[in-house]
Amino acid sequence: MDTSVWWIFLAVTFLIGIFSQIYLLAAFSVMLAVVGLLAQYWQMRVLKNIRYIRRPFYWRGFPEEQVSVQFEVENRKFLPVTWLRIDDPWPLALAPEQDGLITRTENPGYGIITNLFSLRWYERSRQTISIRLKQRGIYMLGPARLEAGDLFGIFSSVTEQSTVDFLTVFPEQMDFETLRLPANDPFGDRRARRRIFEDPIYPVGVRNYHPEDGFRRVHWPATAHTGELKSRIFQPVSAQVMMVCLNISTFPRYWEGTYPELLEHLVRVASAVIQRALQDGYRVGLISNGCLAHADQPFRLPPGRSPQQLARLLEALAGVTPFATASFEDFLTYEMRQLPFGSTVVVVTGLWSPQLLEILSSLKRHGHSVSLLLFSTQPTPRLNGVHILHQPFNG
Repeated sequence: MDTSVWWIFLAVTFLIGIFSQIYLLAAFSVMLAVVGLLAQYWQMRVLKNIRYIRRPFYWRGFPEEQVSVQFEVENRKFLPVTWLRIDDPWPLALAPEQDGLITRTENPGYGIITNLFSLRWYERSRQTISIRLKQRGIYMLGPARLEAGDLFGIFSSVTEQSTVDFLTVFPEQMDFETLRLPANDPFGDRRARRRIFEDPIYPVGVRNYHPEDGFRRVHWPATAHTGELKSRIFQPVSAQVMMVCLNISTFPRYWEGTYPELLEHLVRVASAVIQRALQDGYRVGLISNGCLAHADQPFRLPPGRSPQQLARLLEALAGVTPFATASFEDFLTYEMRQLPFGSTVVVVTGLWSPQLLEILSSLKRHGHSVSLLLFSTQPTPRLNGVHILHQPFNG
């Protein structure tokens, strides 16, 4: 607000009062000047040292769960805040249960939650609402817009909070039994899981040469140094490693768009497979050719069995978007080079191609156990040695 005209008006009024000896008018202009100076000082200081935070009871949850969210604001200065308006951008997928708390905006998928506060010096105030998690995703909360004014209602000051928060909604739970996989061997690798392999990528030492050792196993530098044939020792690895490969493409060509219901079904299936595999003792990893929310790159989570692994995997699935960064076949070819020898590969996809079948056949030849969970309306493919589950998805 341009106050220069206001001050010129007060100065002219004061001079008129003095020269015309209307001292009441002069006193009134002085009083308004004092009030204006005080209001300006208030405006410049009112939003200093204001702390605003959102505090959901849970930062992660599943669809249809209710979560309480607390909005807390604190005035960390001696100057009181007579009124404070906070407009907080809020996803409609996390809408409050009480009607009228959120106002729709031009930003698709988002509304505004408005909170009003009045704070004394060094006072903290809280407001709590209940929200329902409606849809899978990683949602950004903020940045909030703070507006406050002086005691007299003359001036107002506006600032935008730079910090944002993220609330995660995991994929909807699916009963693993609905996939109708064999109960005693759901991934077709029960026999392979009893074996221990040596991973040729990770040599750990040398030993004396055995007649059954292959030519490539000979460690030539050690042989030259000792004068005797030496063979490499490779790190033993268990076959209980599973890599879940999620194809987010729902049409053969990416420009044809996406089939949202099929994509959500694929994500739910991947979630069910991951949870069952961790229960069965696998070290589970996840790759996908889709972008994560608020990113533009595909993702790869290495296999693991730590207590936090399930949360990491589900959070990655929560952030899967329908935007493919590459063809699934090319992405799978590149990522499988890093897969430990003898691993179990579970491919979850809504369509298949001859190139994909060729890649799966190659994985099988290289010692991996391969399962294809297919939800396409295409005819069921035939592939020797690959465990195929075909359940056409019809919405």
